[in-house]
Amino acid sequence: MHKIAFLDRTTLAPQIALREPRFDHQLIEYENTSSEQVLQRLAGVSIAIINKVALTQDMLAQLPDLKLVAIAATGTDCVDKAACQRLGIAVCNIRGYAINTVPEHTFALILALRRNLIAYRDDVLAGEWQKSGQFCFFTHAIHDLAGARLGIIGEGVLGQRVAEIGKAFGMQPMFAAHKGRDGLGPLYTPWDEVLATSDIITVHSPLTPNTRNMLAMPEFRAMKRKPLIINTARGGLVDEGAFVQALDEGLISGAGFDVTASEPPPEDNPLMRAAGRSNVVLTPHVAWASDEAQQCLADQLMDNIENFVNGVPTNLVQGAY
Repeated sequence: MHKIAFLDRTTLAPQIALREPRFDHQLIEYENTSSEQVLQRLAGVSIAIINKVALTQDMLAQLPDLKLVAIAATGTDCVDKAACQRLGIAVCNIRGYAINTVPEHTFALILALRRNLIAYRDDVLAGEWQKSGQFCFFTHAIHDLAGARLGIIGEGVLGQRVAEIGKAFGMQPMFAAHKGRDGLGPLYTPWDEVLATSDIITVHSPLTPNTRNMLAMPEFRAMKRKPLIINTARGGLVDEGAFVQALDEGLISGAGFDVTASEPPPEDNPLMRAAGRSNVVLTPHVAWASDEAQQCLADQLMDNIENFVNGVPTNLVQGAY
C-alpha cells in the first residue's frame, strides 16, 4: 500500500475535485505545511504531492521511503532535483493545463492597461463623469491592440498561445531570442530588437539561474517605446526594485504582474508600493487558476501518480530520476 501526503491542498480551490488514486493507498491531505513540518508529515510516505512546499537536499536525504514527488504545478524550482536524482526519487509535474487560462489573464492585463480601464474606473467613482458636463471625457490615453508590437519572452506553449491571440487582435508578435544569444532560427527576433521596438513585453519563461532578473535596469533603459510589462510567469524574472525605478523614470508606461519574487509579498515589496498606481495591476498569482484549468491540473496530477505506480511514469522532470 502506498502512503500519499498532499502537503498544501489549499493551493487548489476547494471546489476542485481530487479523485482517489485507483490503487491500494492511504491519502492524507494537509491544508498547508511549514518547512518545520515537512519531515514529520512525510515520514513513511512513498508519494508526496506538493505545489509550493520546498523540498531541500537535507529533507530528501531523511526520507528513505519517498519514491515520487508529484508537483501540482508546472514549475519545479521548489524541489532539489539533483538531490532527487542521486537518491532515486522521481519527480513529475503538470504540463499543458494552463493553455487557456494564463494567456487569457495575460490579455486581461494588457487590455485593462492599454485602454486605461483602472484609471477611468477611478475617475468615474470620483465623480469626474458628472463634472465633465458631456457624454464622455478624456483624462487618460487609450490605445488599440491592433498594430502594436508584442514582444514575447518564452516560446513554449503559453508563449505560442499568446502569439496566436495577439495575431487575432491584429498585433505583431515577436519571440525574443534568449538573452545574450542570437541566430537561433527564424522563430526568434534578436533580444535587443525586442526590447527596443516592443509596445508590450510579456514574460512566459521558467525561473532558472540564467533567467533570474532577466529584466533589470539595463533592459528597461533599452526599451525605446516605453512598453507595458506583463509578467504572469515567475516573480524572480523581473528585478522588482529596478521595475519601480523604471516606472518612476518613465522608461515603461505601466505593468501587469500576477507574480512577485516572494509570495505573498511583504508590505514593503516594491510591487506592493507601486500597486496603487492606475497604470499598475497586481493580481495574486491567479493567472493559472480558472476552475477549468485547476480541474485539468487535478486530473493530470492523479494520472501522473497512477502511471508511476503502474510502471509507466509520465511527465518526469529531466535530471530528477
